[in-house]
Amino acid sequence: MPTRPTRAVDSAVPLLLDRRDAWMEVTLNRPERLNALDATLHGELAAALDMAAADDCRAVLITGAGRGFCAGQDLAARAFGDQPPDLGASLEAHYNPLIRRIRALRKPVICAVNGVAAGAGASIALACDIVLAARSAKFIQSFARIGLVPDSGGTFFLPRLIGDARARALMLLAEPLPAETAAEWGLIWKVVDDAALMDTARTMAAHLATQPTQGLALMKDAFDASPGNSLDDQLDLERDLQRAAGRTPDYREGVSAFMEKRPARFTGQPA
Repeated sequence: MPTRPTRAVDSAVPLLLDRRDAWMEVTLNRPERLNALDATLHGELAAALDMAAADDCRAVLITGAGRGFCAGQDLAARAFGDQPPDLGASLEAHYNPLIRRIRALRKPVICAVNGVAAGAGASIALACDIVLAARSAKFIQSFARIGLVPDSGGTFFLPRLIGDARARALMLLAEPLPAETAAEWGLIWKVVDDAALMDTARTMAAHLATQPTQGLALMKDAFDASPGNSLDDQLDLERDLQRAAGRTPDYREGVSAFMEKRPARFTGQPA
């Protein structure tokens, strides 16, 4: 598949965007800092996600350059003065909006974890819809090592994905979790060999970009609501979402393709 990079690969550029035929690849590009987040990278990543939300791309792939996915906050960018820093303000300004942007995207978001995903870096990965990890990758809830509380949705995602007992131990002990164990526990979707990670992730993104985008977005709505709903509430929500899905052109196309025994040609257009 031909690529149309919006930027040349340059280690001085904190974020790389590569717009494919119908999807976008977003690469955190501070490899010398294990793609740790500072204010500049936060701003670029927010702009990229806003672009993905606004244009006609139908899937997003997020990954990291170099040997790590994301080491979380760049501690070298923290300034200590006479007064303790207000880390809550940093979460409110940067991290919380970032997680909300990822979760709010009306299209599938894939994360290819190519190395260590630590602290908020792990939370960014877990905020995505599908997480693939290289066999050498590790997930680390590193907050206890510096006296902080897991953030960026970590205390939300981990207990729901792997249960309270495992989540508590990972956070309190701050021990690295190998990618293969993460997959066995249900924290992520799949582990692949390091050399195959990006080809696998790109093939998946290209596939999802051909699927019924509106139906997938409604599916995400159902997943997001499920943890807080009773069965009755979820049944009602499924009814409403199915009503909306049934009005999309892709539903009509899907049925036609099934009846005609041919591949469906979904457009992702709204009703």
